[in-house]
Amino acid sequence: MDAAATKPQQLAAVTVETPLEEKADIVHQENATAEDQKDTGDQWGDVAADAERGEQFEKQLGVWESLKMYKRAVFFSFAASTCIIMEGYDTALLGSFWALPSFQERYGQYYPSLQEYQVPARWQSGISEASSAGAIFGIFWGAFLVQRLGYRWSLILNLALMIPFIGIVAFSPNRTVLLVGELLCGLPWGTFSTLPIAYASEICPISLRAYLTTYINLCWIIGQFISAGIIYGYSSVTVTQWSYRLPWCIQWVWPVPLIVAIFFAPESPWWLVRSGKLEQAEKAVRQLAAVHESDQAHKTVAMMVRTNQLEKEVTEGASYLDCFRGTNRRRTEISMLAFGCQVTCGLYFATNSTYFFEIAGLSDRDAFKMSLGTESIAGELRQVYSLSHCPPPLGSSVPVVGTFGAWFLIRKFGRRTLYLWGLSGMTLMMLLIGILACFTKAHPEVLWAQAAFMYIWVAYYTVTVGPLAFAVVGETSSTRLRNKTVGLSRNCYNVLALVAVLVTPYMINPSAWGWAGYTGFFWTPICLASWAWAYYRLPEMKDRSWRELDILFERGVPARKFASTVIDPHADH
Repeated sequence: MDAAATKPQQLAAVTVETPLEEKADIVHQENATAEDQKDTGDQWGDVAADAERGEQFEKQLGVWESLKMYKRAVFFSFAASTCIIMEGYDTALLGSFWALPSFQERYGQYYPSLQEYQVPARWQSGISEASSAGAIFGIFWGAFLVQRLGYRWSLILNLALMIPFIGIVAFSPNRTVLLVGELLCGLPWGTFSTLPIAYASEICPISLRAYLTTYINLCWIIGQFISAGIIYGYSSVTVTQWSYRLPWCIQWVWPVPLIVAIFFAPESPWWLVRSGKLEQAEKAVRQLAAVHESDQAHKTVAMMVRTNQLEKEVTEGASYLDCFRGTNRRRTEISMLAFGCQVTCGLYFATNSTYFFEIAGLSDRDAFKMSLGTESIAGELRQVYSLSHCPPPLGSSVPVVGTFGAWFLIRKFGRRTLYLWGLSGMTLMMLLIGILACFTKAHPEVLWAQAAFMYIWVAYYTVTVGPLAFAVVGETSSTRLRNKTVGLSRNCYNVLALVAVLVTPYMINPSAWGWAGYTGFFWTPICLASWAWAYYRLPEMKDRSWRELDILFERGVPARKFASTVIDPHADH
């Protein structure tokens, strides 16, 4: 067969009689084995026509129809995302242990001047950041594994690694071993923070992508919620080693059930197509959806084959460097900054509420009340999303409600509009907090108005930028570079979060820069710049197929025109 027949514009010329070995040339064969290439079948004849029918069928599915047809895909996506609960759980635990007498005695040293044991500050910082450092490397580790093993076995392998790693942490005899254990735990956590996003976006239909990717936001919060309950339950047990060992050991509840669930989950059909395993991809589609007609499964996989070939035409490789080449450079930028805006909108100032209100002049009791409110809404967001510097959440019910609210709004307004609304609202709140700081000395009651604006800021965040970033990152990248792009995006967040964690206390602390409420003026222009970036660069991807997104990016369509641009179903460029 002429090699030119593998070009997108000539896909329809592939005949029914063409062996699958030759038809597979239209698929990227980076992971295919000789055995995988032996499959034959005449069902892949008219790839382009089947691809159009498969795409049209998927785009016509509504949310409820998709839920009924893809209920197994929803279940397996939830199972993969549940891995993230473990990270949310553990990062909250560690912050609560520093004040435990039994923990201090085991891992601290005695200070005669204080007449008590304390863990040295440098060790607190090192142990707290060990898992975050491990997660940065774990993100790259996860992308490496997926390219070779697929999603299922990558997740299973990392869940298996968690079993001994949890033991190292739970029974660490000294702080050095504890630090190493936290570092090792960070490796699978980094994998868990990225793979479920990509897996969810690949196994579900168009109408469910935003819901299953933003569900990951809930998993962080659920982990915090469970941790808060465990900590509360053991708060009266402070003198024995089991006051901190047992909460760590409870993590062993998760790996085995999740390994079993993911073992029975089908591999992503997109990954199978990229690997040249077309027959297995069709089987995976049947497992994920209630598709009893073989013809429909063929069309769905044909759609994936067509999209994969289009992306090969734009970028042949699938390395990290390819994320910054050609049209993928723009897609990587959008993904990285979509996560980055979670930090640049002022997240770490908003969630330092207790300290801020105390410094501002509220009594300890009133400051705690106000922080209880903001943390109840935010779910202690800085813990939920990354680094482990702070105590467990004081409440987690409202962020759950916020994410559910985002689900209803996404369906009506899409991603771009909600994202812009959120950033504009948060910019205004930061500005008002800064302006009110000019009057706090003469009018102390203004502090309560600042607190109210802080509440509103957090409400904006939990309904817009917080959950929507996961949807944007899951949808923006090309299917061939998704794992690497999601990993780069997550690490962009990690780096920005680390900077924010380090500088925010200096802004608020009167013994340092002492800005207090004036910190709002610092974050206002940064948040405004984030809004400007989103206005000009963040496209609307609601109801778009992967092929349509590839074409829109290849054509260089401005972000503001993504929603209104019509793509011909026959178009390949």
